[in-house]
Amino acid sequence: MSDRSGLVYREDFLGDPAAWAALKDLLEDVFGIDLGPLDRLGGPDPSSLPSAYFDAAGRCVANFTAFSMPLLINGRTVKAAGLQSGAVRTDYRGRGLFRDLVRRTVERCDALGFEAVALYTDKPALYEPHGFEVVPQHRFSGPAPIVPTGSSPSMRRLDLHDAADLALLQRLLRARSPVSQHFAVCGQATMFLINALFLDDLTLSYLPAQDAVIAWRAADNGPFELLDVVAAEVPSLVTILQALGVRPERVEAAFPPDRLDWKGEAVAETVDLQFMVRGKTGLMPSRPGRLSPMAEF
Repeated sequence: MSDRSGLVYREDFLGDPAAWAALKDLLEDVFGIDLGPLDRLGGPDPSSLPSAYFDAAGRCVANFTAFSMPLLINGRTVKAAGLQSGAVRTDYRGRGLFRDLVRRTVERCDALGFEAVALYTDKPALYEPHGFEVVPQHRFSGPAPIVPTGSSPSMRRLDLHDAADLALLQRLLRARSPVSQHFAVCGQATMFLINALFLDDLTLSYLPAQDAVIAWRAADNGPFELLDVVAAEVPSLVTILQALGVRPERVEAAFPPDRLDWKGEAVAETVDLQFMVRGKTGLMPSRPGRLSPMAEF
């Protein structure tokens, strides 16, 4: 049993500015994450389903949030939800609030007809009793394709502090195709924007000829890292490299490369943060893969 004495349980409160501010305070206090910039990018995801406890002073002391995250798994569109922002203030731990919110949130997802529910965690044992299973994550590594000689770059770097660039990216996110037919998000603009703010050394480049945004990284003497492609039609890897004006020796794709006209070897990720899914039999990816880092939550 959870000890909820002196607390008020609330759902779907993000339209209340004071409650939204209280949730942001909770996440900054517990995780050191400042979600203030999200307000400039359009605010919280409108599909969010927060479940939280507030104290008498209006502080959010515990929270868990579900949000709509449709997935393409094994070529089929799946109505899926992601779980995030699971946090409890230090002085309220040990009262069963977190376990209670996980149960409530999963039950809400089931009632709304989500076929699958996914999350990232470094503590898988907390979620296994609720039916979650770890899905191994892989990146894809291999020699870069040959870029035609004499080709000229055709791109420009995006700046999300520029209103026009932000509007361009938001337009493409609304109409994007899944980056893979095997395992990918079908549409999740808010997480892409949040990750664009927080990922280190990330470059966002717009390719006018392809009307595509490329999320990528390239360290000195390291491989070219392709993190995501936002476009109605995913261009080939050689087209991307040609437009960016880069000629790396090796490429690492952070998602299944089946739409890139390029093959890389699947390499198992050895990371503390595990990806877990709860859903019906057959909803697990049948091939190695992972979601783009721009879709992580």
